[in-house]
Amino acid sequence: MQPQAFYNVVAEDFAAVDGIIRKQLSSRVPLVEKIADYITSAGGKRLRPLLVLLGGKALGLEGDRLRLLAAIIEFLHTSTLLHDDVVDMSGMRRGRSTANALWGNAPSVLVGDFLYARSFEMMVELDSMPVMRIISQATRVIAEGEVLQLSKVRDASTTEAIYMDVIKAKTAMLFEASSHSAATLAGAGAEQREALRQFGDRLGVAFQLVDDLLDYRGDSETLGKNVGDDLAEGKPTLPLIYTMREGTAQQAELVRRAIQKGGIEDLESIRSAVEAAGALDYTAALAREFADQAITCLDALPPSPYRDAMVELSRFAVARTH
Repeated sequence: MQPQAFYNVVAEDFAAVDGIIRKQLSSRVPLVEKIADYITSAGGKRLRPLLVLLGGKALGLEGDRLRLLAAIIEFLHTSTLLHDDVVDMSGMRRGRSTANALWGNAPSVLVGDFLYARSFEMMVELDSMPVMRIISQATRVIAEGEVLQLSKVRDASTTEAIYMDVIKAKTAMLFEASSHSAATLAGAGAEQREALRQFGDRLGVAFQLVDDLLDYRGDSETLGKNVGDDLAEGKPTLPLIYTMREGTAQQAELVRRAIQKGGIEDLESIRSAVEAAGALDYTAALAREFADQAITCLDALPPSPYRDAMVELSRFAVARTH
């Protein structure tokens, strides 16, 4: 399978999901539509709805209900992006200005709330209590993960275990909910539901590890966001945590000071330090380990082009440059 050909096997469904998203964005308040349309049309990988489609179809589920579930997941994800950009005071996402940079914080938060509410209206339409249980729990866990991360900003004593708690909640949880809810909607047995739940969790962790790696190894043009954003916000991500733990005393002190004060004045020095300490290689190796675990989970599924696409997606998650 060619790189990113994993989209091709669900191309028709993807187009239908886009149609659902456009229809559900309608509001009697023009600014709601304007901001919601701006952020949903920004592109992005749409990996979470892709997981819904691939997971459901791998288990034999077709049709409108699966597409509706994919749209629900994308609305939830988009609402978290609007809120995250306000919390992080981000000015750039997916290569263009964030909604909060263009319209301000208050409209961004409120439109995020609108998208949350719309996703739950769509869940009612889906009429599956087991799916609603998975997604409502995931929504809570994601919020807890964001608050946990916020509480650790500029905290240089943050451990790898706490960091893993943060990314499992704030990123991996929606990946997990995507694949788990798809399996549940498909009426899969307990073993397959659990396998797809774990697949989403492992893939989400791998994806976030690479994101945090690219904050030091990428470039702004390729990433579509500012390099060093996490450092500027004082977020202790794994490359920094590892450098403080395993680097030289000088490297550790440099990173510790940078986390505590925030800002990117020392970005180049920090990039050199995390590279020299082996932190980026360590983070990349851990991401590959989680991606391999995700692929192993797929043994519970019958052979199909959709399962193959999920394997390729797992490999892409760790090989990507943006």
